[in-house]
Amino acid sequence: LLLTKAMGKLQSKISFYNTKYRADGSVGQTGPSGASQQHSPAHTDAVTSVAALKPDLCVSGGKDKSVAVCSWRSGAALRRFIGHEREVTKVTSALDSSRVFSASRDKTVMMWELHGTSGPSQHFPGHDLVVTGLAVSPDASQLCTGSRDNTVCKWDTETGECLGRAAISRNLVTHLCWVPGEPYVIQTSEDKTTRVWDSRELQVAHTFPAKQHIQTCCDVSQDGRYCLSSSSGHSGHGGEATLWDLRQTRGRVCEYKGHFQTTTSCVFLPRGPAFAPSIATSSSDSTVKVWDQATAGRG
Repeated sequence: LLLTKAMGKLQSKISFYNTKYRADGSVGQTGPSGASQQHSPAHTDAVTSVAALKPDLCVSGGKDKSVAVCSWRSGAALRRFIGHEREVTKVTSALDSSRVFSASRDKTVMMWELHGTSGPSQHFPGHDLVVTGLAVSPDASQLCTGSRDNTVCKWDTETGECLGRAAISRNLVTHLCWVPGEPYVIQTSEDKTTRVWDSRELQVAHTFPAKQHIQTCCDVSQDGRYCLSSSSGHSGHGGEATLWDLRQTRGRVCEYKGHFQTTTSCVFLPRGPAFAPSIATSSSDSTVKVWDQATAGRG
């Protein structure tokens, strides 16, 4: 009986507000009175990438070639940036920064100012193929980009100058992320490896053992101690996420297995005072799974 009462109280708390995401792309916020607010979709075609911008804002890129800044609380699109000639593949920003970065199939990267004009404030051309990796330093002064042209580049965000370019045979970049508080950048690749780049000289500092499948995505824990990579897969083979130790041991810590198709994205979830460290993965099998970071048990 006590358990039933406790669950009833918990349910009443978590259902006080309910956000509905409709098939037509609009968002409805329903409160105690049942009132609903609807907003137009942020994009006119498929959304290809999304990233945090500020505690209440996110940035997204789409096949419609645009970049949008939205309030996740209300669903309203607050800014829209136009400039790319082909679809946007990746978006990112330094958290709490007013600068937004986008990569595209047009082989370029652009920088946008949240409070500036609708046009780009900086342009980063130089790759020979679609740009598939994008990571910005915590202070937003430097940018790392990666492409299917097998190269990783480093840029000065103020001047747009290319500060370095490194090429590795068969290194078709799939994702990049910057290690918080460090000069290191994590990179996943279609050659099935996860690399750690030292951004100061743009050299590979470490390469983790190759997996059995293409590595599709990566993320770094907020304390900079661990990184995640996710694998392609099909019919129950592959599709796992892997936790790697970024400290001196630099070994594999854990694997998260349960998806039946390619795991397309992996992320460390913000840690709350009452929750154990957790990660989330999304997959082409139409599921999102939340895992206990230490035990690989699903939540």
